[in-house]
Amino acid sequence: MGVTDPAGPVMDRDEVDRALARLGAEHEAIETSLLALQDHAGRRLLEGAELTGVTQERWTATEASITLLWTYFDAYTAALRGAREIRARRRWSSREDLVELTELLRGESVTVAGSATATANAPTLLSAPGRLSERFSLAGLVDRMNELYARSLDMVVTADAVWSALPARIDLLAAELQRTRKLAHSVGVRPGEHPAGDDLERITRTLTRLREQVVSDPLAFWVPAEGSSAPGGGRPDTTVYDREARALEDVRREIDAVLTVRQDAEQRLVKLRDVLSRADRTLAEARSARGEVLAKIAATEVPVVSGPPTVLQEQLAAAAEYRRQAQWHRLSPLLESLEQKAEDELLRARESLTAVTAPLAVRAELRGRLDAYKAKVARHGLAEDPFLVERYDAARRMLWSAPCDLRVAEQAVLRYQHAAAELIGAPRVPQQGGPEDRRGEQT
Repeated sequence: MGVTDPAGPVMDRDEVDRALARLGAEHEAIETSLLALQDHAGRRLLEGAELTGVTQERWTATEASITLLWTYFDAYTAALRGAREIRARRRWSSREDLVELTELLRGESVTVAGSATATANAPTLLSAPGRLSERFSLAGLVDRMNELYARSLDMVVTADAVWSALPARIDLLAAELQRTRKLAHSVGVRPGEHPAGDDLERITRTLTRLREQVVSDPLAFWVPAEGSSAPGGGRPDTTVYDREARALEDVRREIDAVLTVRQDAEQRLVKLRDVLSRADRTLAEARSARGEVLAKIAATEVPVVSGPPTVLQEQLAAAAEYRRQAQWHRLSPLLESLEQKAEDELLRARESLTAVTAPLAVRAELRGRLDAYKAKVARHGLAEDPFLVERYDAARRMLWSAPCDLRVAEQAVLRYQHAAAELIGAPRVPQQGGPEDRRGEQT
């Protein structure tokens, strides 16, 4: 080991044999990898595709890299074969053989004549444009091949991953889109007539364009994994696909709603007519009650009762016409709007009736209170008391006469209650005028 040359200490026979075994194993592994890359489905697809954009640029460089890989591999094979031939000259290699083998195995003994076109298109970090040949050690040549292989495999695997994932999913979504379009057409959801029809047209155009772009430029739809150096580390970018899938799902829900309308349209129309009819009857009852209140109750503000809105009847007629013409996409939103408006109208009618009949309810409450106290007085044996009879008759005349002044009638009922309470011994009913002296009051 004391003898040296420019490649370093001269290797002995054992070192040479171990180096040749290691290089032979590396040669076999590299050959297997290159053949696998050559037969990779993604590489074959890239060769036959009409590429654009970033994929076209990277494939041009990758093709050059693969060409260089085979050139480097051939040089590596030749150098390894030459070393094996020197070692096979004699069983015990001479010092001259060992010096030659040391130079071949450790020194920059491999000269690679590069293709001008391949070298020009190869990645700038891995080649020296303008040079017709390069010199490598066997270890340096393996490192160079590993770099080129990793870059080439990354490009091939990435393109293949996108092509394996996105076009198939786009085709499935496009098939679902066609089924949805046929269903939409059957229920009248068409472009220019319904927003969902316009959405279907837009989704169709977007998916067609997306598929074309994915096929011609798959690398534009790849998201690399952060911090990953493994070939093909990352995932396909499905942002556009996912957005259109959600949009199609929204359209399907809209069409389902239209289909539901078609199935129960008649029942909903009958219910609408019933609700509006009840609202009309309630308003008619309120108008009739208003006349009764004005005739029977004096000095009372009675709200005016409006008539039924004709616009709801017109919209109901339009809904019925949509159903006859099978325009379900127009009927669906109209029915939803009408159902809410009809319920609001019925509520308004009931509130009007309540407001109009409020004075009659007050009079009925006063009559009930008066009769309740009369029964209470009778249970205490005071039914024939002249003073109570007088006060009861006065209150009753006011409540059963027309028009009835509710304010005056209420005071008469209170006076009767007070008198009854004093005779029975019950707590006095409070009133705004303060305590009364029954002896000084005559009616």
